[in-house]
Amino acid sequence: MSADYLWYIPNDVVSGHRGDPIAPNHNSLETLTSQARAIEANGWKGALIGTGWGRPDTFTLAAALAARTTTFEPLIAVRPGYWRPAHFAAAAATLDHLTGGRVRVNVVSGQDDFEAYGDSEGDQSNRYARAKEFIQIVRKLWTEENVTYQGEHFQVANSTVAPPIAVRDGRRRPKIYFGGASEAAERVSVTEADVQLFWGETIGGIGERIDRLKSLAADLREDLPPLQFGLRITTFVRDTTEQAWAEAEEKVVEMARAHGRGWNDHRRKVAVGQQRLLDLHERGDVLDDNLYTAPGKFGGGGAATTWLVGSAEDVARSLRKYQELGVSHFILSDTPYLREVERQGKNLLPLL
Repeated sequence: MSADYLWYIPNDVVSGHRGDPIAPNHNSLETLTSQARAIEANGWKGALIGTGWGRPDTFTLAAALAARTTTFEPLIAVRPGYWRPAHFAAAAATLDHLTGGRVRVNVVSGQDDFEAYGDSEGDQSNRYARAKEFIQIVRKLWTEENVTYQGEHFQVANSTVAPPIAVRDGRRRPKIYFGGASEAAERVSVTEADVQLFWGETIGGIGERIDRLKSLAADLREDLPPLQFGLRITTFVRDTTEQAWAEAEEKVVEMARAHGRGWNDHRRKVAVGQQRLLDLHERGDVLDDNLYTAPGKFGGGGAATTWLVGSAEDVARSLRKYQELGVSHFILSDTPYLREVERQGKNLLPLL
């Protein structure tokens, strides 16, 4: 099975994002462009650009970076409620047209500062019901004309997006990624998304989830290609296994000493998927061959909760095990982001 390998671009107002160097120009157009150009120069397909109120606007950043690159594909994280579906479908179709089909989309329904931008759908069941409608409308607007849709959360009438999405090499529209480990989230994935994203769980844990999602899809998925699977994880790669573990442990000691300074995502109320990651360290600091769970004890959140640690060969071996389960989309990263995109592009990607 062939696989896509993407990186991560940290669009954050505060410098030092999860261990990146603290610098006054960390989110300038020049700095972020240098990362995007390094991503395409070092063999990566593109990068995830995260979203959240209080961060630079994700779509604006994606458009700016796409304009300054030639092959870089932004995986643009968007939130229903922050965007209306027809507005987003039109914006994304325009960017896809201008970039020659380089847009990817990650629909996010997790907690955010909803009230700050006038949203009110904090209840989980409502958020996922709304995400389902959002994706349905966006897909229709990307593939049909004169769309009319009457949902509980969103409605459009006689709506046509212009310019339309061009079919390119069999690709009818941008690929839609979706995450979440709750039952509600998984039902949205199997009925509406193209790619279900996982965080860095054990091989066994992700294998169980893939089996469950395939079973759900057999009953619920209609008129869509088979669901694909993706992994978002930190990859801590050094020249040797010994060097990697020594530096990873040193970094976690510093996180513990600083009480998670800069990595305190774990102190917030967390979703089901995040809690699954945080619970892993109770089974041991190292699971499988090299899945390091200790960062989750001291502040690692999201993709930084668990790390794959080792030489390029060690990490490639572990990633291939996920691929053997059916994972075909990988979003990797480590800090400092620019240094690591080059190191891992040179040493890890050729092994994959």
